Amino acid sequence: MDISIPQALLLIPVIAGSVYEVIRLVIVKRFLAGHMDRDGVPPGGWPPVTILKPLRGLDKGLAENLRSACRQDYPRYQVVLAVQDRDDPALPVMEEIRREFPDRVELAVENVVVGFNGKINNLVGALRHARHDILVISDSDVRLPEDYLRCIVAPLAGPGGGKVAYACTLYRAAGAGAWYEKLGLLTYNAAFIPDIIFAYVTNAAPFCIGASVALRRRDLEAAGGFAALGDYLAEDYEMGRRLLARGGRMVLLPREVVITVDLPSSARWWAGQVSWDLKTRSARPTGFFAAVVTRAIPFAALFAALRLADGVGMAVLVTAIVIRLGTAAALLGVLRDREGRRALWLLPVRDVAGFFSWAAALVSRTVVWRGTRYVLDRHGRLAGVR
Repeated sequence: MDISIPQALLLIPVIAGSVYEVIRLVIVKRFLAGHMDRDGVPPGGWPPVTILKPLRGLDKGLAENLRSACRQDYPRYQVVLAVQDRDDPALPVMEEIRREFPDRVELAVENVVVGFNGKINNLVGALRHARHDILVISDSDVRLPEDYLRCIVAPLAGPGGGKVAYACTLYRAAGAGAWYEKLGLLTYNAAFIPDIIFAYVTNAAPFCIGASVALRRRDLEAAGGFAALGDYLAEDYEMGRRLLARGGRMVLLPREVVITVDLPSSARWWAGQVSWDLKTRSARPTGFFAAVVTRAIPFAALFAALRLADGVGMAVLVTAIVIRLGTAAALLGVLRDREGRRALWLLPVRDVAGFFSWAAALVSRTVVWRGTRYVLDRHGRLAGVR
């Protein structure tokens, strides 16, 4: 069997990616098998909490997402629903939720601009209405289980909580309809979640999951506050980096919230994929470049193409696909993600598309967020609107 040097080079990420899939599966299963004692009350009792919900526009299932934040099994907490504009279409839904939960919900309509990052602008306005020191940031597309607050606050309130800078939960995408929404779901559930768990367990890279994070207001202010994050594309990563730099540690909980997949078109899905990779590149450039060697299926396809789809080439491609699908099926089974398992036939397509979005992020300097296109500077920060 003759293999040329270019073909041999292509086999490196095929082998590395396949081995990574198996190792990652073992790590994820062990991590998710862990548990917390959620029945015990912290020695000082449960501290009061403010949930910050930054909103813009009408997300799919928005009303139920907001209601889930107001139905928490937690003794004392406040929910701040925040928008920037009184003409925002989310405002009527927010007012409806406030009427349902008048003692719990406060609306923040604050046209604050501290940078180009719209979420941070929204959070700065929301923070003006927060009454408590413990803050939980929960994105508008997130739906929370009833024990969410007890789960995510426990590391901050329990013994040794003073050393915890912030706590995050995992999230699982759901509610995908069109084929491109299924591809987006697989990006979350079959790639991002296991990668995050792998990074946490192995200490491969610091991170902060901005869609579901709890922290102390005083720690945030000591790290520069939300305003200092106004021009960061990966604002959650930068916030986590600053909090950890003060000597604290992060906790990733083996629990999950649900994020609703809401993609109106295939073009929006593609823009989101490239933006995701650009965010990774701006936050962790080394990890971004290193990730290419874990993409087994695209390189296996290139290997098969160079060999004109002969027996060896097809054997390598089929083996890479079987390993990827098998480990992904096991992962999604551990996550109890039936929706993802039904969409597994699209995973090879997602992986190939992911390779091209990764390549696009190498040369792109624009990112799309909530329909607005932003320009990135050479340091990966938001530098203007295009």
